Formats: sequence, C-alpha cells, structure tokens
Amino acid sequence: MSNATLAYDLPPLPSYTLHPLPPLIPGIPDGYLAPVLLVVAYWAASGIFHLCDEWDLFPQHRLHTPAEVLKRNHASRWDVLRDVLLQQVIQTATGLALTLIDPEPTFGKEEYDIAIWARRLRIAQRAIPTVLATLGIDAARLAGRMSGSHGILSSTLLGGVYPGLTQTVLLHGQPTTVPAFASWELLAGRAIYHLLIPTLQFVTAICIVDTWQYFIHRAMHMNKYLYTAIHSRHHRLYVPYAYGALYNHPVEGFFLDTLGAGLAYLITGMTCRQSMWFFTMTTIKTVDDHCGYAFPWDPLQHLTGNNAGYHDVHHQSWGIKTNFSQPFFTFWDRALGTKWVGGDVSARYEKARIAAQRKADRDVKPITGSLATKSTQASSAKPYANEAIHATPTARAAQSIAEPRVPAGKAAQQALGSRQSILDDRHGGGGISVLAEETAEEARAQQQQQKPRRSLRKRTTSSGLGLKGFADRVGESLHGKSSGVLGVDSGRSYQ
Repeated sequence: MSNATLAYDLPPLPSYTLHPLPPLIPGIPDGYLAPVLLVVAYWAASGIFHLCDEWDLFPQHRLHTPAEVLKRNHASRWDVLRDVLLQQVIQTATGLALTLIDPEPTFGKEEYDIAIWARRLRIAQRAIPTVLATLGIDAARLAGRMSGSHGILSSTLLGGVYPGLTQTVLLHGQPTTVPAFASWELLAGRAIYHLLIPTLQFVTAICIVDTWQYFIHRAMHMNKYLYTAIHSRHHRLYVPYAYGALYNHPVEGFFLDTLGAGLAYLITGMTCRQSMWFFTMTTIKTVDDHCGYAFPWDPLQHLTGNNAGYHDVHHQSWGIKTNFSQPFFTFWDRALGTKWVGGDVSARYEKARIAAQRKADRDVKPITGSLATKSTQASSAKPYANEAIHATPTARAAQSIAEPRVPAGKAAQQALGSRQSILDDRHGGGGISVLAEETAEEARAQQQQQKPRRSLRKRTTSSGLGLKGFADRVGESLHGKSSGVLGVDSGRSYQ
C-alpha cells in the first residue's frame, strides 16, 4: 500500500509502503510470544526469590521467618502452585484471544508518522506571534533582530515561516519547489514518536491498572460475600512469598488482573511489542511485591512506595483492610484514606515471629525417637551403673543444673558418665566446655528469678481463652468470619 500527500503551504508528507513485521523469534508470532513471556517472567522472578528462601541466602532482609511461612499460612505449597497455574492458563487464553482482534503487525510507516508530528509542530508555530502579542511583544521586530544570528529561531517566531527551507519534488512529472521541514522539527517529531508517545502510553496504562485494581480490590474487602467467597483465598497466605503472588480464586484472577491489564492495553493503543514490555514489567512488579524481602538494592522497592513491605501489611490480620493499592503507586490509598497509619510495625512483626516459632518448636519431632519414661522403666542401668562412683564434683554440679533436666534413672547415669568423659579430655578443652555451660545455665537461672511475676489478672488475660475471645471479636469485625481470620486455632488455648 502506498500513499502521497501534497500541500503547498506545508511540507509534503512522504509516501510509505507497509510490510509485515517479522517476529522477534523466528517461527513464533509476537501475539503468541507475549503471553508466554508473562509465564516465563513470573517463574523466573519468583524462582530467584524461592532459591533465596530455600538456601536462606539473605535472612537479614526477610520480612518473615521460615517458621511463620510454615505455621501462619493456611494454604499448602501445592494449593498455591495449582491455583497459580490455573490463572496463568486463563491469562494465556485471554492473550491469545486478543491476537484475534489485533491487526497484523506491520512496519514501513514510521517516517510518515514522524512527518505528521513535524507538520503539527509547523502548524502550532502559527500561534506564536499571537501569543507574543498578548504579552506585549512584537514578534516581527524580535524576529528581525535575530535573523542574522539565529535564522531558524527567527523563522519560528514569525509563525513557522521558513522561506529558505525548500525542496524539489516531482509533481505530475514536473520538478516543483515546495516547503521543507526544519531539522529541529524532524528531530522533535522523532522524539515525540519514539519517546513521548510510548511514555504516555505506559503512564496511562499504569494509571488504568492501578485504578482498576484498587477499586476492585477494595470492593472485595468491603463486601462480605465477595471476600468470603472469592478474595479470602488470596489471604490464606498471611506470609506472602514470591510464587504465591497470583494465588487467587479464578474469578478474581480474571477480573482483577487479566481484565484490568487487557483494558489498559486496548485503551492506550499499545502495539503487541509494547504490551510485552508492559505486561512483563507488571508481572515482575507483582512478584516483587509478594517476595517477602526488603532488599535495599532492589530498585522496584524504591521507585514507588508500593513495595513488598507496604503490601505485606495488607496481608496481616491487623492490616487486612488497609493498603489496597497495587501494583505500582499508592495514590488511591492516600487520596481515600485507606493507607495504614498505625506507625512502625516492627513490634507486631516480632510478636508474630515469636508466636510462629513457638508453634514450630512444639511440633518438632524427637531427634532420636527416645522416650523419657524409658529411663525409669529400665530394669537395669547397665552398663552405666557405676558412673556415679567415678564422677567428680564438677561433673555432678554440671549435671545438677543441666537444662533441660535429664530424667532420673538410667538416663541420669548416661549423662553423668558422658560429662565426666568430657572433663577427662583435658587436652581437648572438655573441662572448659562444661564449665562454660554451667556458668551460662546459672546466669539464665538468675535472670528467671529476677523477672517479676505477672499478676493473676494478667495471666488470665493472656490465657488461651482470652486470646481466642479476642480473635473471635476481631475476626467478626473484619469479615464476619471466625477466629481463623487471625490465624488462631479456635480449638486450642495458648499460654
């Protein structure tokens, strides 16, 4: 297809011929590649964070401990993986469906579009003399003074009149002189076409996605049915981790994520390749917001205030109705008063860490499978019956303050003999090791004795019954749910 446009008072537009755009990867159309890139980006980004979790690479930057991941979350890793894969199937199908309504990608019209913007700039210059006149400036006189040293600027002030800029073209087979574009007009046209327009498209798409997700997300929290039937699935992860970013109910996954992104793509008029960049960036940002790390060198956590720490507050039982904004900016939270304003949350996080660790400690399986009752049930202490006879006072003293206490009976004889063996190893520093343990245990015992006793009322308040009642009340105020909303087992009391 070709085109030629002529205008005698304006520079003519160049002709162009459209050609099919070759795919980025030979053999794979761009329309098929775009949804695949989202899946690859999701698992590549989340895989990096998952390795950090498994290998415990940066524990100092973790928002939550491994014990919290194990004890506070109400969804298994398999449940999360299954639902994420289901949502990605929906996303991929939607992306492939969009290719059916997209025109075939072509190239060859770039110079024509740049000339269009250059012509618009030429037309806009006609308003300069009028604007200057309203300010009391004579554009013609000013241009005359500058004509000798700044010819292009002088012509611009005159309203885009460039008598010296001409070109010769063939009109009906005859050479004809017509106006030409100034170099700055073409340069500005290229900047608009290649930089300004794509930037505006990306910014607009970000605003659309942020606005769409904020109000849909907020509605799912404010409406009890939407929360309990749909959105509560995502909040089974009180401790988010990277590949759980898309752990949603399929209905939510489609309306909140897929449909919002599709609308941003269609409204902004992005090309298929622009959508690859935008959707891949959005996917990585979403994973980063759920990664569970506050890395000081992660640029995504510093470009905007909406980062892993900000969104993690939303996943806590005390912040579940705050910080709805995602995935880019926090504008709507600040504008509508839904941003968390409770100040520093370090103490809350520390309390959750301790509680989760206690749960994990209670569930630890015995290392040896040995039962303490067998110590007293043993019919004979052989071959340790004579250990007490040969034990020194130091071994006996260390044995008497050992923590945890060694059960009486055969186990006590075993431990006493073992400590004496260490004390006998003078060259290996065994005596020093036992004495160090003894000193540490004595210091710990003194600290325990110095702690003031809690009042009966305080013990009653901190009992499991009081915590359960508190959890029930807060849970009902949140979403009309039971105490499970807070991650508290309603069938167990905590001391």
